[in-house]
Amino acid sequence: MRVGDRPMRCLVLTVLVAAIASMPSVAQVGERTAPLRGLDEYVQVPESNPLTPAKVTLGRRLFFDPLLSADRTISCASCHHPELAFSDTTARSRGVRGQETTRNVPSILNRAYGASFFWDGRARSLEEAVVQPIENPREMALPLSILLDRLRQDSAYRHLFGEVFRDSVTGPNVARSLASYLRVLRSGDSPADRYMAGERSALSVEAARGLEVFFGKANCVACHAGPLFTDESFHNTGVSPADTGRGLVTHRAEDRGAFKVPSLRNVAMTAPYMHDGSIATLDSVVEFYDHGGGLSGRSDPELRPLRLTNEEKRELLAFLRSLTASSFVHQP
Repeated sequence: MRVGDRPMRCLVLTVLVAAIASMPSVAQVGERTAPLRGLDEYVQVPESNPLTPAKVTLGRRLFFDPLLSADRTISCASCHHPELAFSDTTARSRGVRGQETTRNVPSILNRAYGASFFWDGRARSLEEAVVQPIENPREMALPLSILLDRLRQDSAYRHLFGEVFRDSVTGPNVARSLASYLRVLRSGDSPADRYMAGERSALSVEAARGLEVFFGKANCVACHAGPLFTDESFHNTGVSPADTGRGLVTHRAEDRGAFKVPSLRNVAMTAPYMHDGSIATLDSVVEFYDHGGGLSGRSDPELRPLRLTNEEKRELLAFLRSLTASSFVHQP
């Protein structure tokens, strides 16, 4: 088989399909979801927080409610915009009273499949992660005790929490509701997914060649592997070495400046890039890695100059753009 005038490397596609198919099923500890090409049919759900439609509805209401911020001016959606794949357009978003946050806002789509949370991996679960921005003084700046008072004084919220939870409004129940909503935010069935499922017309010739570059010469798959195009691990790419990143959590010298590998799904919609938002365009990201990353003294050993041709860069960009889904699925 040939793609355009170049032989198609069938091994590349075979390896990719095998990697997706071999992702461990969590049927024994998870919830089944509507099939979505490219994603596992099961999502991990804690036994202490089973998914229910009512809980998801409550979590959605909380996610979009500015009542969760100290001055009632911003909600979770103020930084995680649905139309931007639940990311933001600025290098660093603004919290209450215009305060600048410390890192770029990542997309929260498909976090139900995540193994680590936040750029530095400081949260071990969605339940732990969702309440941190609420109390963070540079983000929503609202102590949880005050949030609980507000919710208990609101008759609608008292009713909703009472319907979902036996003990009504509590901190853990706020976390369970928000985490449940995030678990149903899924994105798959992109042109790349359809192509890898056998629909050869789903990708342009240029994007199909870009798939070869991604898994071949550029070796992006060394870090951006699996159904989410991330191995959920931490690497130092030489960006803003003053930020200690993962090292602040583990206190290990080898983790200084390391950050979590972000998912590449919908990556064309989530500019600017890197944990500090310092790279404005996807084209510039490709150039950054083509030159071997930031080349700081602590850069990951995987980084090296790629020496891609201009044609290969265009092909790689076409493939990355093919990871954009036409819609996002909210599936209780």
